[in-house]
Amino acid sequence: MPELPEVETIRRTLAEHVSGRTIKAVELYWPDAVVSWGNLGFTEIVSGRMIEGLGRRGKYLLFGLSGGWTLVAHMRMTGRLLYYKQAELPAKHTHVLFRLDQGELHFNDVRKFGRLVAVPTSEHLLLPSLAKLGPEPLESVFTPEVFSQRLGTQKRPIKSALLDQEVVAGLGNIYADEALFLAHVNPWRPGHSLNEREIQALHGAIVKVLRAGIAAQGTSFRDYRDANGEKGAFQEQLYVYGRAGKPCRDCGRPLEKGRLGGRTTVFCPRCQH
Repeated sequence: MPELPEVETIRRTLAEHVSGRTIKAVELYWPDAVVSWGNLGFTEIVSGRMIEGLGRRGKYLLFGLSGGWTLVAHMRMTGRLLYYKQAELPAKHTHVLFRLDQGELHFNDVRKFGRLVAVPTSEHLLLPSLAKLGPEPLESVFTPEVFSQRLGTQKRPIKSALLDQEVVAGLGNIYADEALFLAHVNPWRPGHSLNEREIQALHGAIVKVLRAGIAAQGTSFRDYRDANGEKGAFQEQLYVYGRAGKPCRDCGRPLEKGRLGGRTTVFCPRCQH
């Protein structure tokens, strides 16, 4: 599933192509991929509107449309938003095609979990999925003090807390594993057991790994591509995620894996004691 660095990369690569472009027409090949507002149809809402800008909230992409509307895109596990300069035949799993006054935007999704939601801009942050999100980890509001408050007295494992979008927005399995390794924190440690020094270290690790992920244009193993169809390169820099059984890059001991909250978790038993 695309996490904050992947969604931010999609936002940046898309903005180069579609900012200022007008949606001339919309073709729905799988209507359940879109969600309308009230009695208005999705196509009726977005057709004819200019894309004034692109934003992001956590793992959600936000298209600011003219006339006071916002298109909220959540890619989920396998969703892609791909831009084409010329007309392109829809692929097998293309569910929505936006014909612009210059080029096309295709929404593809093999697993059919992703959604595009049209909502008045004044209401979009009130959507249940957005309203409950925690602080943006790359904004100034995300301080060690705020992070500590979000962790509170939680008894659940620290990794489970990091994956909770109400604690901090945008983290997923990849970057949670990487941040915990950089901070030398065991994923199974109860959240409330971290002391002030460990919270500061983990806070710094979260910011560092997310920035590095963006700089590498995300992590690509299978599905993720940016708006140009290009893979990211952060998989080449990973310390632990996807490396179970391989030697730790710091101490050389074989990395171990386990299941935590239904997710595969990779860690170093020596560095993250």
